[in-house]
Amino acid sequence: MDFLFSLMLFLHFLGLAVIIGTWIFTMKRPTVTVGQFWAAIVMLLSGLAMVALREMQEGFEVNHLKIGVKLVILLIVAVAAFIGMRKTQRGEPVSTGLAHAVGGMAVINAAVAVFW
Repeated sequence: MDFLFSLMLFLHFLGLAVIIGTWIFTMKRPTVTVGQFWAAIVMLLSGLAMVALREMQEGFEVNHLKIGVKLVILLIVAVAAFIGMRKTQRGEPVSTGLAHAVGGMAVINAAVAVFW
């Protein structure tokens, strides 16, 4: 069970790295990529799996308020990434605010995880 939790944590970090790395890479001409959307989905699924694994673990308390806040932030990231991805696929310009929302909210999500 520890290995499975570590694997989910690794996937969660990998998704975060893709979102933030792509955001920084495209900073001069902000856009949203397909990879950012799928990275948000990976983060969502691995995060939910980690919560489930911790809930099953004997004697471990999950901070449900923190998980709820992180879930809301991640849903914002996923929705913004989906909208940006669809605009990119259609050849429409992606607004700077939308592109920065994806990366910025991912950074905020990481900060909540570390500092709360």
